[in-house]
Amino acid sequence: MRILIIGGGGFIGQKIARSLAASGTLRGETITHLALADLAEPGPLEAPFDVSRHATDIGDRASVDTLFETKPDVIFHLAAIVSGQAEAEFDLGMKVNLFGTLNILEAARALGTKPVVVFTSSCAVYGGEIPEEIEDWTALNPQTSYGAQKAAGELFVTDYSRKGFIDGRAPRLPTVTIRPGKANAAASSFMSSIFREPLQGEEAVCPVDADYALWYASPRVTVANLIKCAEIPAEKLGEQRGFALPGKVATIGEMVEAMRKVAGDEPVNRIKWEKDQRIYDIVTVWRPYINPQKALAMGLTADNNFEENVRYFLEDDIRR
Repeated sequence: MRILIIGGGGFIGQKIARSLAASGTLRGETITHLALADLAEPGPLEAPFDVSRHATDIGDRASVDTLFETKPDVIFHLAAIVSGQAEAEFDLGMKVNLFGTLNILEAARALGTKPVVVFTSSCAVYGGEIPEEIEDWTALNPQTSYGAQKAAGELFVTDYSRKGFIDGRAPRLPTVTIRPGKANAAASSFMSSIFREPLQGEEAVCPVDADYALWYASPRVTVANLIKCAEIPAEKLGEQRGFALPGKVATIGEMVEAMRKVAGDEPVNRIKWEKDQRIYDIVTVWRPYINPQKALAMGLTADNNFEENVRYFLEDDIRR
């Protein structure tokens, strides 16, 4: 079994890589090679199988073709220009999120082996004039450039699968929190920073009101679900390869109170509430109430509550 993780230098890509290194298997087969690719060459990984590391610009087809000389059986496509940056830099978002995804799908098609492709989509594909609670069959209606690019990628994953070029699956991720590291250009970045920084003794700014509700999942559960997505038999996926991953709904205020229960008043007192209209306008078109029956039927899972997410961060990712 040969695996490729595109976006392998990011925190989700690194967590998937470490999980695969620990298990040594995927889809019931022994892993023999793992290729990690990102815009800058990912760091080293200790594993019981061969690991190669690649600097790749997915917006450049020749660069992608060179990467696919690793001949992967399973591809995790995690690379993206994040929401806030894709909205501010439209051309860059199109180059990476749309045309980069097409380059990956075409390279996978050229292998001629029908590889499994796990394309990480987003709950940003929902929005506009749709019911308050989203079902598996709810039409996609993104209200940001990032959401539109992800929705287009989903459609191509489904069509390339229908044609037999790949065996694709396009799970729509909830907002993943609490992320480690530093804030990035994602409009949702504050949904980690308002917990991460206070738990590490630093101040943070919340740019939305306490009653803002979001659909969330912890990194630990997200990684487990993405690996499961690679292992789901094609017949269980059906004709529609895009589907929402399970998540939980909570308001920012409820999440802050969950942090208080786990870590006390001190981290909560480090949060400053200062509305940012640019961020507010992006995140408030995302819909939080999702009924992921297809994913649940396939054995994918959600966190139990946000207190659990805080504990996972303290166990797995807090800066020490």
